[in-house]
Amino acid sequence: MDIMAYTQSRVTGERQERRRSRGHRWRKETVELAAVFAAVAAADLVANVVVHGHDGPVLLVASAAAMLATALFRGWLAHRHPHGPPGPAAPPGGDAMTPDEEPTVLWRLRTSVSDAPGSLARVCTALAELRVNIVSMQAHPLPDHTVDEFIVRAPGALSRTDLAAAVAAGGGWDIWTDRADAHELVDVPRQVLALATRTALDAAELPVALRQLFGRATIRQYPGRGDGTPAGLEGHLMRLPLPGGDLLELSRPHLPFTPTEFARARALVELDTVLGPRVPAVAARIGHLDGDELTVRRATPEDKSAALAMHARCSAESLRRRYHGPVKDADRYLDHLLDPRHGQTLAVETSDGRLVALAHLMWDDEGAEIALLVEDAWQRRGLGVDLVRRMAALALEAGVRTVYAVTTSANTGLISTMRRLSAPLDYQVEDGTLVITAHLAEATEKLPTPWPTSH
Repeated sequence: MDIMAYTQSRVTGERQERRRSRGHRWRKETVELAAVFAAVAAADLVANVVVHGHDGPVLLVASAAAMLATALFRGWLAHRHPHGPPGPAAPPGGDAMTPDEEPTVLWRLRTSVSDAPGSLARVCTALAELRVNIVSMQAHPLPDHTVDEFIVRAPGALSRTDLAAAVAAGGGWDIWTDRADAHELVDVPRQVLALATRTALDAAELPVALRQLFGRATIRQYPGRGDGTPAGLEGHLMRLPLPGGDLLELSRPHLPFTPTEFARARALVELDTVLGPRVPAVAARIGHLDGDELTVRRATPEDKSAALAMHARCSAESLRRRYHGPVKDADRYLDHLLDPRHGQTLAVETSDGRLVALAHLMWDDEGAEIALLVEDAWQRRGLGVDLVRRMAALALEAGVRTVYAVTTSANTGLISTMRRLSAPLDYQVEDGTLVITAHLAEATEKLPTPWPTSH
């Protein structure tokens, strides 16, 4: 019964709706028809006045003028007050600046967030409210929370304090910020693979790879301390035993290491351990000096005998300038210098296999030390300049932008050679020792290709 009553009620309602619709349609059509008759009557009246009236032509001209004035007024009004949604408000004192025109800067940002759904979203929302664009992001999971690291592009007017405050408002803590540059816009997994490849090809690349992986970190290598020290991570300090018994220690006071970073560093060291000492077979011809053809190449531990023979042919003064004092144990020096894990050593070889010069590029914190020894009979022939410029180019290839040489003010030959780098130099004198530091960024285009015959 209820269904039948509902059906009857629905049918009745539909009938009433159709009747109302028909009535509304008839009323609309009647009004339109009346408007047509009224317009025809008005047009006939105007035509009779214009044709038969005394002032008909005047009335026609006045009507045309009134219509033209109305059209002009509407055009002027539309120009002064355009229709459509309002545009963005211009800042006081100038025109509006689009996001593409606004100057921006890159920041590296790291923050801790709770390991809960929505935590990262709140930080991202807080950054978006300041028009901060996230360029890249990686997560370092910890047992009770997560450390998120970002490369962001922020408006140039946004200060470091405001950026950190926005992250804190989004729920972040332990916030660290630092300016970044375009070189840091790299995919992290691809960067790790590229560094692993460089380490696999050259044992000297391990400290450089770790520096590029962790940024501004201090890296020190302690001979003989690795056997009794296990690998470990303690906040800002990372310890990694190396093959041969040395200990590699990384410290970063401004930012603690994460377990993820420790795992990456340990993987690189394990790769270096498995592959063992290795030096790429690269070489270049220096040219003919007094009829002798010379070759510069990477030195290996197998060159120790030839290097000792070269030391025996060098004068005491040349050895003193190189080692800042008498050489009592050349064997120990050469074992360290020819080990590829401590840096790169270049050797200049004659056509009969004799070594006449050795150059060393040794990694040290954020820079690299260069040292040079040329046999007396081969000095002042341009070998020193060639080797120093070649080592500077190798340092730039490894991402090291400063090299320095430790000598004395009496070593005018090395001072002159450093000046031939065409790079800005800093001089520091302390206790009779002169340290010359070259900033290589401005000399990039002036330095040679280290191994032009290697490809």
